Amino acid sequence: MPLYVKSTVDDLMGSTTISGYEDALFLSFKIGGIYILLSLGKGFFLFLMRQTIIVMSRFIEFDLKNEIYAHYQKLDLGFFKRNSTGDLMNRISEDVSQVRMYLGPGIMYTINLVVLSSMIIVQMVNISPQLTLFVLMPLPLMSFLIYRVSSKMNTMSRKVQEEQSNLSTISQETFSGIRVIKAYNRETEMGDKFEHAANEYKNKSMKLVLVNALFMPTIMFLIGISTLIAIYMGGLMTYEKQISLGGIVAFIFFVNNLTWPFASLGWVTSIIQRAAASQKRISEFLETKPTIVNSNYSKFDFKGSIEFKNVNFTYDNTGIQALKNLSFKIKQGDTLAIIGKTGSGKSTILNLILRQFDTDSGTVLIDGQAIEKINTDSFREQCGVVSQDVFLFSDTIANNLKFGIKDGEASAEELVSVTELTHVYHNIDEFPDKFETLLGERGVNLSGGQKQRISISRALLRKPRLLLLDDCLSAVDTETEEIILSNLRSLNQNLTTVIVSHRVSTIRNANYIIVLDQGAVIEEGTHENLLKSKGYYAELYQKQLTEE
Repeated sequence: MPLYVKSTVDDLMGSTTISGYEDALFLSFKIGGIYILLSLGKGFFLFLMRQTIIVMSRFIEFDLKNEIYAHYQKLDLGFFKRNSTGDLMNRISEDVSQVRMYLGPGIMYTINLVVLSSMIIVQMVNISPQLTLFVLMPLPLMSFLIYRVSSKMNTMSRKVQEEQSNLSTISQETFSGIRVIKAYNRETEMGDKFEHAANEYKNKSMKLVLVNALFMPTIMFLIGISTLIAIYMGGLMTYEKQISLGGIVAFIFFVNNLTWPFASLGWVTSIIQRAAASQKRISEFLETKPTIVNSNYSKFDFKGSIEFKNVNFTYDNTGIQALKNLSFKIKQGDTLAIIGKTGSGKSTILNLILRQFDTDSGTVLIDGQAIEKINTDSFREQCGVVSQDVFLFSDTIANNLKFGIKDGEASAEELVSVTELTHVYHNIDEFPDKFETLLGERGVNLSGGQKQRISISRALLRKPRLLLLDDCLSAVDTETEEIILSNLRSLNQNLTTVIVSHRVSTIRNANYIIVLDQGAVIEEGTHENLLKSKGYYAELYQKQLTEE
């Protein structure tokens, strides 16, 4: 287009007759029409480019989020203990978005810069290589500026992302613990904590924005210098008959056409640096290998026996040794009860049975086989687990109950049956929507005892061969507890059960009881034998009996 402008100006300057002027004006209108057609063509091809690159980036974003989420599912429990929820959420949302910005707009504008600048520079050289050299003189300075600033922007972008993760963590903790916050009247303190984190994020973001704000005007300034050089040097060269006036006008058009591509260079650089910081965080995460790896994919048919042989275990994140040379055996259909002080290692035993962690030394045997050598996934499918920290999803009661079923299907009769076993059906029946009652986050609209009983029902609906109960009756009264335990004993004679509890009333009917203290067994035997020994268990029983 600037070449047509050059031709028009030269014709106008060379015309000395009315017909010459008329021809030049006709040419001007012709150029105007061509300009409109070229603009329409440019818009059409820009549309195609955006549809191709932007849509491609969205598909990549979709695949990357799925890949990250799938990797989350593969990682062991220890990983989630070491990393905050907010940071994990930020990697799958904010970091992925930053990478998409590079793969979409970043690439699109880079292509636009390379293609457009190459075409323009070739045309400039054809008109005047000397003037082209003068006009492009600021470019090395621009390149040096971009190089020096990019490393600083990368560091600052990474810090901004880290602060974003911190903000997400605080927000998530606030929403999840809102009842505790309100109960302790700590809204102001939590607000101050969030404000402090937000200020840190703002300060680091402002520093990054300042660099960007100074960066782009500097590029525009250098482009402006190029325009001035084109006018000044072009004027001198016109005076010396080295270039026509139309050539100068064309050069000004060329420089102006380069304004947006080079102006976008700063923005693209910022995108690239942010994407580089985000991709580094994503890569670090994706390169994290799970410590618990399933080495056997053949179906495992669990019979019911479990044995611990000289098991030692220490938590990596705290360095606390939870279990010390622990040994015991559970026969098929038996109920093992574990009792002890808080922090004695009770829940750790259940985690090792499920192979949420691997032992430091010693062996966990499942039906006589080392747990590392069996199909862990197949084994877990045959387990019903009720954790100490009951978790219910923001879904209906029915869907929460059916969560543990692989196909997600269960009859209404089955739902009624398992909830009657746990003595919670009468509570559900009182709700207007019955089993279709929608629960709030983590079952916020249920009492603690109701949540525990629904969680037990969820485990029973799986028809497990191994039932693991981790202090899951602490929120129910002793009468309800006895009803539930009596119902559980009447279930399946082949059901192996492990019960962890602080209450003797919960475990007294177990086939075998072990008493833990600081990760070691200090007493073991049946309820009657432990009472006769008059040790810690007997003292605890008498104390709790008096309290009741």
